[in-house]
Amino acid sequence: MNRRKGFSLIELLVVVSVVSLLMSLMAPSLRKIREQARRLSCQSNLRQWGILLTSHAIENNGRLFTGVNDQGYWWISELEQKLQDWKANRLWFCPSAQTPLLDEDGTGLEAGQWNVRSAWGIYQDSDDYEGQLGPNGISGSYGLNGYFLRIPMDEEYDSGIDAQEGHRNFNAIKQADQVPLFVDALRFDLWPTYRDSPAYYEFESWTKRSDMARCCINRHDGTVAMVFADGSSRPVGVKELWTLLWHKDFRTNGPWTQAGGMPSSEWPEWMRGFKDY
Repeated sequence: MNRRKGFSLIELLVVVSVVSLLMSLMAPSLRKIREQARRLSCQSNLRQWGILLTSHAIENNGRLFTGVNDQGYWWISELEQKLQDWKANRLWFCPSAQTPLLDEDGTGLEAGQWNVRSAWGIYQDSDDYEGQLGPNGISGSYGLNGYFLRIPMDEEYDSGIDAQEGHRNFNAIKQADQVPLFVDALRFDLWPTYRDSPAYYEFESWTKRSDMARCCINRHDGTVAMVFADGSSRPVGVKELWTLLWHKDFRTNGPWTQAGGMPSSEWPEWMRGFKDY
């Protein structure tokens, strides 16, 4: 009596087809699980940054950084070098944005390679700061709310907002759970105003015309990760950014909010499907 050994060609093809079908059905779930893991890791990084920055403020009578000029630029130079260094301090990077725009030789990404999942840097020296920014330079995926920087009281922030409107002292912040501290961003500092517009195209490079565009990016399915002045950390909708207290006099009912009359149809196309605030 002949005994059958192994599978026939038809049976193998059926098995392969079934496995392929199952994999195609599972792929969206696997992508969602991976993105959730990246988002949780990103939020964890920002909570750690919240602890680091709050600790710095406690040790300095509620104050953060001054930067290297009257506008508070290059505040990172005031961190310990091990915290500046992008190779030593991996807390700088969102898991979804780890490729710097500039490499260690100062060469930038080629056209078309840049997107909201890119990191800023690598910067080793600045025009204002003489000396190395960490042994390997600085790079990362997050930005500080620039209104925490202590510029002279008779000066204005980079955005034109008066210095007295800044969050100059952690010990005196009101509604701290609504005050952004550190956030997913395309630059290590930002000074949003309620008039700032978002980028017209989803993958448009950040430009000087809008500091809000530095953090209004689709990095986590319509949200960005953020830690607030009270130490809490959560995802923030990209349209929600205009409803937060970036500085003391920030209008949370400005023209880019529902309260200000902004219809969903007027948002850039890439943002229209996201939740309104």
